[in-house]
Amino acid sequence: MNFSFFQALWLAARRFGTLGLVQVMFGWAVLGLATDAIADTSRLEKVLQSKELRACIWPEYYSITYRNPKTRELSGIDIALTQELAKELGVKVRYVDSNFSQLFDALEQDRCDVAAHAIGITPERSGRLQFSQAYLKSGLFAVTLKNKEGLPSWDSLDQPGRVIAVAAGTLMEGVMAKSLKKAKLVKIQAPATREQEVQSGRADAFMTDYPYSLRMIELTDWAAVIPAPSSMPTTEYAYAFAKGENSLLLRVDAFLSAVKKDGRLLQYAKQHNLEPIVVLK
Repeated sequence: MNFSFFQALWLAARRFGTLGLVQVMFGWAVLGLATDAIADTSRLEKVLQSKELRACIWPEYYSITYRNPKTRELSGIDIALTQELAKELGVKVRYVDSNFSQLFDALEQDRCDVAAHAIGITPERSGRLQFSQAYLKSGLFAVTLKNKEGLPSWDSLDQPGRVIAVAAGTLMEGVMAKSLKKAKLVKIQAPATREQEVQSGRADAFMTDYPYSLRMIELTDWAAVIPAPSSMPTTEYAYAFAKGENSLLLRVDAFLSAVKKDGRLLQYAKQHNLEPIVVLK
């Protein structure tokens, strides 16, 4: 309460009388309750009421949320899954282009309801975001030029004079910052790409995961892929949400449990060559 509030009451009493004052105060109370109700509307209710699920994607993510540069059509396991989820919710999906360096801002500034591009669960991200159950799990892969001199194996990466590129904001940034002892790590910000760094010779290799390594094998004729040894950590992938109210998270979790049980997750994983990294339990 402040002075202006009491002024308003006094003016209302003079103009409308006691009965009018009561009606004005009742109207304010109703308006306040309505405002509170709007503020308390859950994320899931907002999606259902708007008939729209806003899903952040990274359109460069092959087999996950990939936009074909020629046809502009989207494909990948997370495109298929979000379409299935939207169908169950009775809403449409609106895809919002994003990337891993924009992950926190996209969710915390309410640009999308869910980040649906296979978000690796890391301690840093878990401190700021909420995650669904995992549905994929991948290790690391190095991508270099075919017949690159001196790079026959993973052990040859971390050597003096080597330059290893990672995309800024990806989980590879944190992993390689801890694991590299001798090689130099460079973080690549869009619009520059890791591929450009390797092809130009500015980097010896770039780090990626299983889905993106498929892109390099299937869509290029210059890339060689080196898998990390089993001693290197693997990362579980899930859907990410802003911290706080978790109604949509719980609904997505129930959906993931269902598609794991009824075979749809495995079906879509096979369609996009991701069966080796699918998590079914």
